Parts: sequence; C-alpha cells; structure tokens
Amino acid sequence: MKVDKRHATHPDQVVGLSTERLRAYYLATEIFVPGEIALTHNHVERMVIGGALPTSAPLTLENCPGLATGPFLAMRELGVINIGGPGRITVDDVAFDMAPRDGLYVPMGTARVTFESIAGTNPARFYLVSTPAHARYETVKVTIADAKPMPMGSPATSNERVIYKYVDPEVCRSAQLLLGLTMLKEGSVWNTMPCHRHERRSETYFYFDLKPDARVFHFMGEPHETRHIVVANEQAVMSPPWSIHTGCGTSNYTFIWAMGGENIDYRDMAGVPMETLR
Repeated sequence: MKVDKRHATHPDQVVGLSTERLRAYYLATEIFVPGEIALTHNHVERMVIGGALPTSAPLTLENCPGLATGPFLAMRELGVINIGGPGRITVDDVAFDMAPRDGLYVPMGTARVTFESIAGTNPARFYLVSTPAHARYETVKVTIADAKPMPMGSPATSNERVIYKYVDPEVCRSAQLLLGLTMLKEGSVWNTMPCHRHERRSETYFYFDLKPDARVFHFMGEPHETRHIVVANEQAVMSPPWSIHTGCGTSNYTFIWAMGGENIDYRDMAGVPMETLR
C-alpha cells in the first residue's frame, strides 16, 4: 500500500508559487495504480484520499502506523464510490457487490476491508475517502438510485448538473465525512459557480469521465488571490478551508466531492461574490 503525505499550508504560501510547487501542494495525480491501493494523506482535516484498483487478486486496506495504531479504521471512517467495472467489497466478512457508481460507507472500528474486481479485464476502480471519526455508525451501501439527487444550474450559465449525495445525513449517517458525486450535463463545463469557501471544513474534488485530451481548470486560492491547476482525468485537488474551489472543463465531466471538518451540514458554506474575485 502506497501512502503519500501533504501538509497544511497558509494562504500566504500560494503567492508566488510556481506551477510545479502549486501542483505538488494540492494535486494528487496517482490515484489508481493497477494491483495496488494508493493513498494520499492530507494533514488538513487529516483526510485520506486514494484508490483501490484490484486486478488479479483482492486488495486489503492495511494498517498504516502513521495514521493509527491497529487497523486502518480503528479511529477512522471510510467512504467508497466505484467508478469502474463490477466489483466487491468485503467488510469484516460481509460482502457487498458494487456495480458502477455504487457507494459504500464503512464505519470506525472495522477490522478488515478488502476490494476485488469481478473480472480483471474490466476491473473495479474504488475511489476512497477517509476521515477521523468519533463514533461508530452502520455500514451502508448506497447505489446512485439511493443517493439524494439535487439538480443545479442551467444551460444558460453552462453549469447544469445533478449533485448526488451519498454520505450525508439525508441518506447515510457518519461522524464527519460528507461524500457525493456531481455529473455535469453535456454542454455544461462549470462546477460550483458561483464559488464558495468553507471555514469549518475542507473539500477535495476528484475529477473523472474526462477524455484523454480533455482538462479541467480548477480554481483555488483566496478570492482576491486566485490560482488555477490544470487537472487531467482521475486526478484530485485538495482545497484548504481558506480557498475557493470551482472548476471549468474543456467538456462536461463528473467529479466526486468529499468534505471533513466540524460539521456535516452540506449547506454550511460562505458564498463568494463575483465582484471580489481577482
């Protein structure tokens, strides 16, 4: 199991950063590695993101001494969404078949989690998000039909999309993790616009369903000091609480959003007026 590490940063550090350093601080590019679990540990909210790409054999979420003593989920919870072929997740000997776009919430105190693909020629691609937890809730499978849909935007503003809430109090209880998936309609390219910030939590965007020659320009930084990161398919941007987060693609795309912090109120956000953006 591979684990990368990112430290928290101050907004002053963004000023004058080169493209290379900006990407090194906030962009995760190696999410899916065939036959491995690859993780990135972000010290903001101590959120862990990553991917499990089982090919010929199941993969087990191993103990990670840098995160906890004992099992990986000893003091953590986990959210998973499958963006690949059919797969299976086994949680302490209970198996869950995972079709494309199926999600799973795995609670704190789980001893063992394994990931496998039904067919190696069309492997499952499990996107993982984990946050610290203070209470144990139930393991819950959430299909996209179970997820709470929230239509947003319009063709006139190029941001017509549907937000699906997977791990959210309206669908599935958690200690602090919020997790969902947003699908942009054809012809729409902007997400989360007008943009906002979260002072009480941070958010990570994982972009996928992009063609090889397509890109998303993800905007971050303080409203008066914005920067952008060019994101390719199956890459993620980790936004700190002081930063805006929004993106514009060269075509429509899908992204998974995940939040951790003080609360689990989806609408807890501070809107950013357009006139303040620089």
